[in-house]
Amino acid sequence: MKLAVISDIHGNLLALQAVLADMARQGVSQTVNLGDILSGPLQPAETADLLMAQHFPTIRGNHERQVLALLDRPDGPFDPSTSDGYTAGQLLPAHRVWLRGLPASLALDAEVLLCHGTPASDLQYWLETVVTGFGQNGSPGVRAATPAEISARLGQPTHPVVLCGHTHVPRLAQSGGVLVVNPGSVGLPAYDDVHPHPHVIENGAPHARYAVLEKTAQGWQVDLRAVPYDHLAQAAVASRHGREDWAHALATGYVRRPVAG
Repeated sequence: MKLAVISDIHGNLLALQAVLADMARQGVSQTVNLGDILSGPLQPAETADLLMAQHFPTIRGNHERQVLALLDRPDGPFDPSTSDGYTAGQLLPAHRVWLRGLPASLALDAEVLLCHGTPASDLQYWLETVVTGFGQNGSPGVRAATPAEISARLGQPTHPVVLCGHTHVPRLAQSGGVLVVNPGSVGLPAYDDVHPHPHVIENGAPHARYAVLEKTAQGWQVDLRAVPYDHLAQAAVASRHGREDWAHALATGYVRRPVAG
């Protein structure tokens, strides 16, 4: 089996189209989607249309949960200056039905489990750990997780391969008999957050990321792929929608830093 893994598309239609084209050249037999599909100031409805037509096995991420919570609020309207609010305001009834039907996790078969963050939480980082001290000596406020941390977040193993997203960082780790793979983000190469402490995630390049896994006689081969696309066009879209933070991240792969006075 040759399996393509996409995650964290965040409504970036051009990045998704580039990844789908690259996948076709790789000869994959199946594709799975790990969530955080639409949220962002780009093309959420168009991205939903494309993915709904593909019928990929798909799970929801924290942003699907958050967008649905906004849609369920009776007070409205949605705040278009936020990623989830902009997305909620763009979705049609068919898109909403699709999102509501997505599971939080999914066993693809006896070997592969899909989750968004960790098997226990769509908000927990798995292969990264947030630390205090953001900005001190250039610290991004996040580091690679230790083997003990990765093992603790695994819980009780049920599958030899577990696929996760959420942190946007392409990485893999072996934890006992379990291979954990994060394909990175198709649509957003950098972001900042304040939970549980301030930190930034930066891949350092604007490429769209995904992974191809192939089972061989020796085990699972993992290809973490970086695909170029017209990222500057998408940065311009984000800028037109008032999201200069997204525009900078899409253009550079880095979070925009304050200009020193």
